[in-house]
Amino acid sequence: MSAANNGHESNGAVLALAEGPAESVGVAVAGGVRERTIWGLDAEGLLERFWAARGVQLVRRGEGELIQESAELYLLVEPWVMPVFALDSMLDTLQWLKPRLLLARIHDREEHGYSERVVTDADDRFVRFERDYGQSAATRVTRAALTSDAELARAWRRTEDGPAGWRWLRREVGVVDRATVSVHGTVYARDEIEERVRLVRELVRTWSRPDVSIPMARRLESKSRVWFDGGSSEVGRDTRFIGPVWVGSGRQVSGEASVVGPTVLWDAEAARPAVEALDWGAMSAASLGVRELRRTRASSLSRIAKRVFDVAFASTAILLTAPVYPLVMLAILIEDGRPFFFAHPRETRGGVTFPCLKFRSMRKDAEEIKKKMMEENQVDGPQFFIEHDPRHTRVGRFIRKTQIDELPQFFNVLVGHMSIVGPRPSPFSENQYAPAWRDARLSVRPGITGLWQVMRTREKDIDFQEWIRYDLEYVENVSMALDLKIIAWTVMQMVGLKKKAEAPGDEGGAG
Repeated sequence: MSAANNGHESNGAVLALAEGPAESVGVAVAGGVRERTIWGLDAEGLLERFWAARGVQLVRRGEGELIQESAELYLLVEPWVMPVFALDSMLDTLQWLKPRLLLARIHDREEHGYSERVVTDADDRFVRFERDYGQSAATRVTRAALTSDAELARAWRRTEDGPAGWRWLRREVGVVDRATVSVHGTVYARDEIEERVRLVRELVRTWSRPDVSIPMARRLESKSRVWFDGGSSEVGRDTRFIGPVWVGSGRQVSGEASVVGPTVLWDAEAARPAVEALDWGAMSAASLGVRELRRTRASSLSRIAKRVFDVAFASTAILLTAPVYPLVMLAILIEDGRPFFFAHPRETRGGVTFPCLKFRSMRKDAEEIKKKMMEENQVDGPQFFIEHDPRHTRVGRFIRKTQIDELPQFFNVLVGHMSIVGPRPSPFSENQYAPAWRDARLSVRPGITGLWQVMRTREKDIDFQEWIRYDLEYVENVSMALDLKIIAWTVMQMVGLKKKAEAPGDEGGAG
């Protein structure tokens, strides 16, 4: 895990450097605990720079920040909120209707209520992080407003009472000069340390160019998603970074470790830099913001296209393979009786559990056999795999080798649990091993096939690292073109043109 306050990262197999519990983002100082920073900025400062990179000044009601005349727009919010959302729909409204004030209702459906703890074994050695999300929280809705009028922003800044401030804005700006929109985003609570940590993680994951408004931020190499303090942090070229990583001031990352993002290595306390003033006049924020917003819109269209493709592909596959179902069911019945199908709890986007369907390929007492054979496990990480697994029935070995056992998963695709291509669907117990990897892979639907399934080498002691690497690589580069390539590689494996690595046999009790 991440090193102590000296800021040096030692050698290791995998550094799953998640922000973790609230204690990890505070450092003891005389008189109390001070929040950790990245490049001198706490969560609040990072959020202000995030919006500044888009030409937007964040203006909180009742607080005394100066209104920047060079800002293109002003985002008026309540003092307790820290919002992140895409501007594309709001910019379209501003462009076409040209209102003096654009009122917005931000709908946040993200899960905010969770607790996280470290699980250790009998010798107090680290096993995994375990996060309990509890019951789904209700939608969080908050108000905000966007304007290009600096005087309105100044008036909002002087407002002490929230309801009175919104009423004043409506009186000041008549119906003809204002418009209203609803947008989806994430709203973090400013006074909750865990929410501030989650905000930083989202910025690391989604903010592709922090250098626009944070001058000391330097990219490790062209097109890399690793950013560091170019003046005081050191990043070794032999370290492998998987996913987006921000390396704070005074930190040293070296050796042959793998750092798994999205994550942030906070500033070393002794090297915490002074915050540089933001030069609004020097930023070319507007053009960058437009490019990022276009990518956001394109990404939304890509998700729609992916879902349409999934439904069409799954429907066609079910029609073509329908004659196989009664034959497989009869074979299972003759050898081992019912049930014909096995539904194992797996997690899909957002951590929602769903029943992943398969033809049953294992004996009914498979779970008891697995408990007795755990010491014979031949792979690292949370998986379980041994060659010539005795839990498999004769029919099961055949349908697994030919991948016929996975045909029922096309029904999972139809109802929206899965996609044709995506990360391997995993249960809660496996997803807890690396929080940053878990959050990234659960941002998309799992797939019947995926990049890890077609690219893994099964080399000793690195299979779990490859699983993390290829899952994150897919999430970062997801596209229809990549999906088609993976489908083509899968077909090549099935017909023997590309060597196939057998999937782990972890179907649970009677898979």
